[in-house]
Amino acid sequence: MRLTGLRLAATAALAMASTTVAAAQDLKTYAKKASFDDVKFDLTNAITNRGLVVDSNGNVGGMLDRTGKDVGSTKPVYKHSEYFVFCSAKLSRDMMEADPANAAFCPFVIFAYEAVAKPGEVVVGYRRFPASANPASQKAFAAVDALLDGIAKEAVK
Repeated sequence: MRLTGLRLAATAALAMASTTVAAAQDLKTYAKKASFDDVKFDLTNAITNRGLVVDSNGNVGGMLDRTGKDVGSTKPVYKHSEYFVFCSAKLSRDMMEADPANAAFCPFVIFAYEAVAKPGEVVVGYRRFPASANPASQKAFAAVDALLDGIAKEAVK
């Protein structure tokens, strides 16, 4: 019985490790030594220069700072951290015509942060789209990925 328990624990640990690796692979990030405000400015321009509109942006770092003591932690994570939400009428339509369930992937989000542990380094990134058995969804996802990747790269060049 003890051996079975150890096997279950080892299997659970392996599953958790696999999930962590998969989650890390679902993100695409780029880093740059610069001020957060400069990178944020470049990121906003990279979005709007493509004819897109930032619908909203949120301050993740501010929220964590504001709520930290309420959840029992005052450990600072970010010096700055924001996300930017926007859409492309063409790419969103292509995604949803491929499969109406692809509405789950709209709007698009790009994030930028400067971690307390790495001051002066700003990371810009986005979540990658999942694999799909639907060829039309794969094509649409690839186009959105290319858009997001181009925006993120431009923000840190």
